[in-house]
Amino acid sequence: MTKPEILLAGVVFGESPRWHDGRLWFSDWGANQVIALAEDNRPEVIVQIPSFPMCIDFLPDGRLLVVDSAQRRLVRLEVDGSLVTHADLSVVSDKPWNDIVVDDRGNAYVNSIGFDFPGGEFTPGPIVLVTPEGSVRQVADGLAFPNGMAITADGATLIVAESYANQLTAYDIEPDGRLANRRVWAATPGDHPDGICVDAEGAVWYADVGNRHCVRVAEGGAVLSMVELDRGAFACVLSRGEDPKLYVVGQNWGEPESTKPTGQVVAFPAPAPGAGRP
Repeated sequence: MTKPEILLAGVVFGESPRWHDGRLWFSDWGANQVIALAEDNRPEVIVQIPSFPMCIDFLPDGRLLVVDSAQRRLVRLEVDGSLVTHADLSVVSDKPWNDIVVDDRGNAYVNSIGFDFPGGEFTPGPIVLVTPEGSVRQVADGLAFPNGMAITADGATLIVAESYANQLTAYDIEPDGRLANRRVWAATPGDHPDGICVDAEGAVWYADVGNRHCVRVAEGGAVLSMVELDRGAFACVLSRGEDPKLYVVGQNWGEPESTKPTGQVVAFPAPAPGAGRP
């Protein structure tokens, strides 16, 4: 088993890793912070927002978007450091909002798990489209705990992890941003996919908390590779460049509470281009 390189320990509840501007960014939901790692893995707190969940992505011009689930809104970090409301998500649902992915046009897709987790009664969740101007409209529904999302390199397909359905679900992205042609992209029997990312070969990596691993799958479900952790794997992202790495955020989950944070940010070597080509 390949052992990961531990980049940062002492994270309270790491989630939503993103590779942006040559750096790894992620949210520490437990500390209410968005953090970016410097070259020496020194953490830099970018912004603090009292929200759980608190997923992130970036507009094409580089400005940060943060899902402020506590206030049921999407916020934007301006160049001057101010936070402004980008969109009001409560117009669609007052349930917790979860993951976000932004396309090359600045359209943001945000999903809601649809119920009060973990104590509420299960109800399927929706996906909304937030335009660059901040308008919000629902473009999908009926998802069994929608979790991580990613858009393929050609911008044509949105893939979402349905954690309670044990599958990755895909939609065609229409020219106006609507989602169409819902289908199963890959079944993940025995796994509950959480955060996901798409690699240069068009395969998807998904993190699984309970099984403590990240799995690389091709469309149709063929398993191409896997890495294992010693704690729950919540989400993953790939770096760019000649020597890509798979970054994973994880922590203990469903165990007796520790007096110290158990979250870590770790890195694995990514498969060489063409390895296990789907």
